[in-house]
This record gives sequence, structure tokens and C-alpha cells, in this order.
Amino acid sequence: MKTLNFTVEEYRERVRKTKESMMEKGIDCLIVTDPANMNYLTGFDGWSFYVHQGVIVLLDQENPLWYGRGQDGNAARLTTYLDEADIYPYADDYVNSTEKHPFEFVADILKKYKQDKKCIATETDAYYFSAKAQAVLEKNLPDATFKDGYNLVNWVKIIKSPAEIAYMEKAAVIVQLAMQKAYDVIDIGVRQCDAAAEVIKTLIKGTDEFGGDYASIVPLMPSGVRTSTPHLSWTDETYKDGDTVILELAGNYRRYHCPMSRTMILGNASDKVKSLGATVSEGLTAALEGIRPGMMCEEVERIWAKTIEKSGFVKDSRIGYSMGLNYPPDWGEHTASLRPGDHTVLQPGMTFHMIPGIWLDDCGVDTSEAFVVTEDGARPFCHFRRELLVK
Repeated sequence: MKTLNFTVEEYRERVRKTKESMMEKGIDCLIVTDPANMNYLTGFDGWSFYVHQGVIVLLDQENPLWYGRGQDGNAARLTTYLDEADIYPYADDYVNSTEKHPFEFVADILKKYKQDKKCIATETDAYYFSAKAQAVLEKNLPDATFKDGYNLVNWVKIIKSPAEIAYMEKAAVIVQLAMQKAYDVIDIGVRQCDAAAEVIKTLIKGTDEFGGDYASIVPLMPSGVRTSTPHLSWTDETYKDGDTVILELAGNYRRYHCPMSRTMILGNASDKVKSLGATVSEGLTAALEGIRPGMMCEEVERIWAKTIEKSGFVKDSRIGYSMGLNYPPDWGEHTASLRPGDHTVLQPGMTFHMIPGIWLDDCGVDTSEAFVVTEDGARPFCHFRRELLVK
């Protein structure tokens, strides 16, 4: 029995828009290996992206084609809207073999559909597409021409449908529960791993009405001097008096994320951290309130930079990025960024994570909001106090 997260009509509209972009770029065949893009186009949802799998979009075929490991074929039958004729499982002797490669199997599929002399695009910089895969494909299709199809689908999915927004709103409820749980359990003398366990439990448990999914990034929960860098997490040490604790968490509902960051201070935190916290919150609020559809991404960053200029603090990295549907290792969409030089025009339905954290040599503060662009501006998904969480 199929379990689709969206209507067949919505999936087909996504495929139509993808084909439209392919035609504009002179692409006849697009091989999609990013698991988020596979999910977006067909609904496929399985923890099987550690082996070669993908979705093939052909201009002259109504439905995409799925290929993957034989034992994952039923996942395609259960989670996608595709017909049986669109599903191509390969034998297990392709897996981790030095004698044969799954992209030889893919090349045979393309020959069957007479794509071997056409223009084929691959997602060349996607996490789960390898140099070997590209080489095998080119060797077995010597008369085809190849183009880079990286981010083609990502740009198609940058504007979310009402149904997608509804999923992100459920993810927002979950992440707020987890952030409150973090505040409740983190304290001087508590082991960091014990606090992390409670947070993860809350993220998966969700509410009585709907549960949570695994997020693409583990809860990032550094404390003390480890807050001087953004991508560390917990240890088995205990929290200490004066610790700063950064919490970057994400609720996830049916693969749609809502991230949120807050910063806690335990006991006698330094004045520098308090000042940094006030600066980040002020800049974040000003940037959110200044967003209007039709402005460019770089203009949002400009509001932030102008607001914090008087503080003397400097941030030399982007302050946000488009995000939503994804799989490990990232919930970002790898398209628009809120930074100087990004001329992407904001449109209603775009969703971003604005995360203007500042990390110094010995400490850091991270406060963020996920939001959707509306006709009137930016609507944050969450409603959780934005100041430093003091305990």
C-alpha cells in the first residue's frame, strides 16, 4: 500500500517544472542522485543513499524512472507514485563490487530509452554522486554529451507549496518543544550527553498528534570554549558555572525541517557573552522585520550588517540560507544565501534559516529563526523567546 506525502498531481507538477528547466538548459535526460531531490520528484524515502540510487527524468517520458539496490525496490513501490514499469532494481552483486558498477546498470537503462546519443546531465556536486559514477557513465555512453545538472532541481523546489509549508509548521512545533526541553534539563553539574538524549527524544517523539522524523544534522550543543566554533556538539563532560551553551536544533516532519538556534548561559557568564547576545538578537530582529518580497538576498544581509555596525562585532560569513526538505548531512538547499553578492529575489513561498551567529576566539552566540517569505514580509515559523536563555 503506497504512503504518499503529497498528491500525485503535486508530484507531477514538480516534474513538469523540472522538465521545463531541463529544456531551457538543453538537457534531454537528468539523473538525480540527491536523496532530497529524489523525494521531491517522486516521494522516495529510504535510508539507502549509501549505495548508488537515483531518479531519471526524461523529457519524452511522463514519469521519472527509479533505480536502486534490489532490496530497496519495495521502498520505491511503497513511497513513490511511480508505476511498476518505472522501477528498476539492480542485483546485489553490483554493491561494493570491483568487477561491475551500478552506473553500468544505469547506462543500460538509458540505452533502452534511446538516450545514449542525447544530452545527459548529472548532479556533479551532490553528496552521494561519485567521480567513479560519472566516469563509468561516460565510458558506457561514449556518444552522449554530458552537462552539469547540479542544483537544477534545488532551484525548482526553492518555492514551497502550501502543503510543504504546513509540514514545516509542524516541524516548528516540534523544535520549540525540544528547545524548551533543552532549557529545562541543561544545568550546572548535568552531563552534556544526558541533556542531548532528552533533546533527541523530544525531537523524535513530537506531539500526541504527530511525531518527528530524524533531522539531517544532529543537535549541535557545544558548551564553554567549544562555542567558539559552530559545528561541535555534546561531550560526556558536565556543564559548569559560567558556561555558554549553544543549541542548534531542528524539528523534522516528513523530511521537512524547521531549524532554530538559541544560546544559554549558566550561572556567572561573562559580560562579553551578554553583549554579544544582545547584538545578535538585535540584528536578527531588524533583518527579519526588514524583509519584503522583491528584495534581493544581499539586501537582507545589509540590514543586519548596518544594525550591528555600532557594536564593533564583525561577522564574515553568510547570515542565512534556503532550507526545507532534505536528508543527511544538511538541511540547507544549496541555493540562495543571505550574503553580499547574492542577487536572488525573494518570493512568497521561499523558506530560509536566518542564523547570524558570531563566534569569537573563546566564545560564541548563535540565535536564529526559520521563516517563510510572504506577500507582506517574513513570517517566522517559531515563537520562542529570542534573547539569551539565562539559568
